Amino acid sequence: MNQKTYSTHKDQERAVLVGLITKDQNEREAKEYLEELAFLTETAGAIPVKSYTQRLSSPDSRTYIGTGKLNEVRDFVKENNINIVIFDDELSGSQIKNIEEVLACRILDRNTLILDIFAKRARTAQAKTQVELAQYKYLLPRLTRMWTHLEKQQGGIGMRGPGESEIETDRRVIKEKLSRLKEKLKEIEKQSITQRKQRSDMIRVALTGYTNAGKSTIMNLISKSDVFAENKLFATLDTTVRKVVYDNIPFLLSDTVGFIRKLPHDLVESFKSTLDEVREADILIHVVDISHPSFEDQINVVNQTLVDIGASNKPTILVFNKIDAYSYIQKEEDDLAPMTEINLSLEDLKRSWLNKSHETDEIKIIFVSAQTKENLDEFKKVLMEMVKEKFFIRYPNYLLG
Repeated sequence: MNQKTYSTHKDQERAVLVGLITKDQNEREAKEYLEELAFLTETAGAIPVKSYTQRLSSPDSRTYIGTGKLNEVRDFVKENNINIVIFDDELSGSQIKNIEEVLACRILDRNTLILDIFAKRARTAQAKTQVELAQYKYLLPRLTRMWTHLEKQQGGIGMRGPGESEIETDRRVIKEKLSRLKEKLKEIEKQSITQRKQRSDMIRVALTGYTNAGKSTIMNLISKSDVFAENKLFATLDTTVRKVVYDNIPFLLSDTVGFIRKLPHDLVESFKSTLDEVREADILIHVVDISHPSFEDQINVVNQTLVDIGASNKPTILVFNKIDAYSYIQKEEDDLAPMTEINLSLEDLKRSWLNKSHETDEIKIIFVSAQTKENLDEFKKVLMEMVKEKFFIRYPNYLLG
């Protein structure tokens, strides 16, 4: 099936990406997932050299892809000094073992890659503990194969964290580690709960959205702080909270980890305490990268994750960010093909969203560019109207100074 070749750089690990077109994932979706996997790979520090897709009704239970395609990947790996082959779905321990025997290089799946990025980006004790807990949960059912494999490896992507310095072969030891990490996380969470209780009298606003949508940039613009922001996935892991004052009305603004499709379940579970800032917020700012061709799918991923963590049905500002980067394909007059979203101008798209009754008393829609600051004042006005409404309900006798 399809193959894609990427540009390369010296002195970095080189990766081949593999995905499937199935009855549950069409060709367009498979392509988008592989493009996202390439971005994840670059974020982890490797170079995606080439991608392969194959059409199967479901993943092969032994090797994920068919024997012929696996041999094709093997030949490319041998001829092009490839260090890693990354699969776009979760692999079982036996699948990894079988694939490794054919390809003779390091095998990762999407979950391992995301966990590796989180391990690399974690800064606070809470984030580091959460990531390590998720890593051990993920490795435990793959323990027999993984530890034997790790014994032969020296660092590299997918090798951060558990097992990096010592090979553990005893499941009981790993389970004890899990138990200790859970206890450590409980202690850290108690401290976080105490901190949140101390702030409970203030109106709380939380930024949420798909990873790389521009949340941290918007955080910086609203709070005039200096939160780390860059064009990489999961630039922010640790929750950042800033006090903001507009028109003598104070509120707390928090920025948390971005969501992504196929986010490892163990990671969501481990990070639920971090996402308490979202769950306990009075107002959500859902930031969307409108320049991304699948922005509506990303909205759905975020909304479903909010449901999963119990943070849905809150007053929300749906912020369509990056309007400066929005592009579309204008249809020719004699083109009789049906109009699709890729043919809509930005003005058409605005009208479409506003006319679909997406905007309600609980959901406000605004189009901005955090990069050029276009429409930023209008966004701040909408935000402050919502904050004031919440504030004066909570403090009806409050007088402005």
